[in-house]
Amino acid sequence: MSSAKNPPVSPLAPRTVPDLPAIRGVGLATAQAGIRYSGRTDVLYVALSEGTQAAGVFTRSKCPSAPVDWCRTALGRPGARALIVNSGNANAFTGLRGREAVEQTARIGAAAAACAPEDIFIASTGVIGEPLDASKFEGVLADCASRTETGSAAWAAAAQAIMTTDTFAKLATRTATIDGTAVTLNGIAKGAGMIAPDMATMLSFAFTDAALPQDVLQTLLTTGTDTSFNCVTVDGDTSTSDTLLLFATGAAGNAPVTDPADARLSDFREKLDDLLIELAQLVAKDGEGARKFVTVAVGGATSDASAHRIAMSIANSPLVKTAIAGEDANWGRVVMAVGKAGEPADRDRLAIWFGDVRVAREGARDPDYSEDAASAVMRESDVTVRVDLGLGTGTARVWTCDLTKGYIEINGDYRS
Repeated sequence: MSSAKNPPVSPLAPRTVPDLPAIRGVGLATAQAGIRYSGRTDVLYVALSEGTQAAGVFTRSKCPSAPVDWCRTALGRPGARALIVNSGNANAFTGLRGREAVEQTARIGAAAAACAPEDIFIASTGVIGEPLDASKFEGVLADCASRTETGSAAWAAAAQAIMTTDTFAKLATRTATIDGTAVTLNGIAKGAGMIAPDMATMLSFAFTDAALPQDVLQTLLTTGTDTSFNCVTVDGDTSTSDTLLLFATGAAGNAPVTDPADARLSDFREKLDDLLIELAQLVAKDGEGARKFVTVAVGGATSDASAHRIAMSIANSPLVKTAIAGEDANWGRVVMAVGKAGEPADRDRLAIWFGDVRVAREGARDPDYSEDAASAVMRESDVTVRVDLGLGTGTARVWTCDLTKGYIEINGDYRS
């Protein structure tokens, strides 16, 4: 069994960690089950009150984990009573044994939560291809169910329990109103590597006491994902386990809203989107080995979709990312990434900025280009790369990080 590793905290980590308030109908507990690590928590148990509704968005990988398949099926049921998350083992590419492990976990969790196994949601993160011994949950989940807590310390512990190569816990909270009724939203996430937008991030869980039907909740989550987790990339690799779940307990008792476009949901929608964006950005800021947080903004494209694909081409380019790591204002690599994206582009209309410094325009280096000014931008911890294609009104923005030797060091011995 591996001992817990404590990599240096990312220099991009937030200076302060928010205190998440209690959410009515949500109780949390963590435990050490010895899944892979010793000396650290690796299980999160979340108790959900009866009537809780769930929405989810998952990886588009053609090789999804067994827990992803389980959750997709569980969403077809009317409610959720518990969420079980383990770190250290992804239970992915484990065949029949993986499916049996999920079923066993659900049975153990159901006994602890006094519900049907189908009302249990399960997520796993960690090494791919190694069987998960679900018998390690025996006794552990029942113990968790007997001592759930609701305060800020419980939320902080929950965020820590789901970490793998993360260097800091990722938490966010918001308050909103629905037709005059106050509701709370809390979210936690984990992710540092094997991250590319193809639904969400590695694992992220959001909770609210709002009363919303499942179809409305699902629409709001799917739409919010498109401008948050589907706009973050660390290394261009989509995980087998990507899972984003949103649970609504209904305890706030707000007036029923059955249309996701209802104006009464405008504040909730805005706050949910904002919470998801914050969590997505925290994932990029904890990219394995990252020292720079990078925003890529593309405008002037023929469509928003085209702009997004070009932005992702830039954000996923190893050459662009290593140049940023080296604080080299190498705009030629941005030109390369735009050109290879396979989207409409005109070399002679292209303009590129690093921060507020325009470095190229109309197919050539900007006549007022200043190496000193561009280099000063690259020395900042937050770097913005902006591109204008000069072809239309399509826009997009995505977030990523630089690519350093630290990424290779972390992933070169991940299973060691």
